[in-house]
Amino acid sequence: MQFDDLRLKQPLLRAIHASGYDTPTPIQAKAIPHVLKGRDLLGCAQTGTGKTAAFALPMLHLLMPEQDSQQRDADVKAALTTGRRRRRPRPAAGRTIRGLVLAPTRELAQQIHESFATYGRHSGLRSVPIFGGVNQNRQVRDLQQGTDVVIATPGRLLDLIGQGLLSLQDVSILVLDEADRMLDMGFLPDIRRILAQVPQQRQSLLFSATMPGPIRELADDMLDDPVSLKMARVSAPAAGVQQWVYHVEKPDKPELLAYLLKGPHDGRTLIFSRTKHGADRLVRILGKVGVDAVALHGNKSQGARTRALAAFRTGDSPVMVATDIAARGLDVDDIALVINYDMTPDPETYIHRIGRTARAGATGVSITFCMSDQRGDLKAIEKLLQGRIEVAKLPPLKTKPRPTSGKPDPKQARPRAGKAAASGKTGRRKQAGNAPAARKKAQHPLKSKRRRPRAASA
Repeated sequence: MQFDDLRLKQPLLRAIHASGYDTPTPIQAKAIPHVLKGRDLLGCAQTGTGKTAAFALPMLHLLMPEQDSQQRDADVKAALTTGRRRRRPRPAAGRTIRGLVLAPTRELAQQIHESFATYGRHSGLRSVPIFGGVNQNRQVRDLQQGTDVVIATPGRLLDLIGQGLLSLQDVSILVLDEADRMLDMGFLPDIRRILAQVPQQRQSLLFSATMPGPIRELADDMLDDPVSLKMARVSAPAAGVQQWVYHVEKPDKPELLAYLLKGPHDGRTLIFSRTKHGADRLVRILGKVGVDAVALHGNKSQGARTRALAAFRTGDSPVMVATDIAARGLDVDDIALVINYDMTPDPETYIHRIGRTARAGATGVSITFCMSDQRGDLKAIEKLLQGRIEVAKLPPLKTKPRPTSGKPDPKQARPRAGKAAASGKTGRRKQAGNAPAARKKAQHPLKSKRRRPRAASA
């Protein structure tokens, strides 16, 4: 199937072809025809499968008046005949908001807005991103100039509604993107407040990478006889991801991370940290060993987050350390390596993390650091994967071994006073005799020519 077969309006097809796309992804091919027919939709698909275009393209199609579309086609043909450049139509002030997209993070809202601008460049429609962390004045000015679609995070949207600066009474299409993450972030009460502001007679679309119980309850409340699409099981990572796990204790993790990042690999590296402060700390540690890295998390100002993303995309900083929430919806090509520096206890979050690499049919590597008290979490992940993750051998590290239980290591404890002390024997010979054998030199996983890890069953 080609995009031309989906019966989208010509201004959209021109923008699609100009962007270099001809063939829709599976979620796009299945979702777009249903949305064009006006059906509500519940879509479950892995990250990187093209969910944004699956709702942006039909949404733009439905919001474009047919007469305006035909007139624009005639204008383009006339411009090509006369050789004159057609002036882009200016947005008319006073137009009402007819489309609303809700997203969990500022970065995702901005990325969705960029997709609407790209696909709708010839449509005459206008979109405005609304999110917190920045001064609202520019967003208010954009709204006052008139817009057809608003892409917003729930908090800032409700704030502007409360100030009387926008109204949702004319919304005809509502989209919830990354719905599961919005629930994780505590946005459910805000979403219900927003649902009370939009007309009940509307078309609603809900997209999510996972489908836990609360998402299904929300879908039952906001969707009317929806088409349900599930493109892949949440337990199925991208086929091109090679998965490895290191059994390593906390004191050794920084040195192991530096060792891996100095190994041979092309592309960008995304590192997941459990906390915001941990992300900043890792950036400082990597800077000391000559690795240029940036941090992305909620404590950063919007300007700092935008600069960090720009440096990561351009390759000026090829390593990014991020928290789960900040990285949700991150759309960056050529992420070759994902490192779970802080292992997640949630198997579905693990699937979502490693989905940052091996996108659009590419290949990638995922490496997880697992401490001894996290073996149970690893088993839960492997149970969801229905297969084992290949174990990588630790390289020789300089960090001295430390006890992990919080109790003194009996092999390193000082001898008690008594006959041994009186005789001058220190017990060192005994300790040396019981010392563990030196580790064999480990092969770098990114250099390894060994067989690929066992693929998870589909």
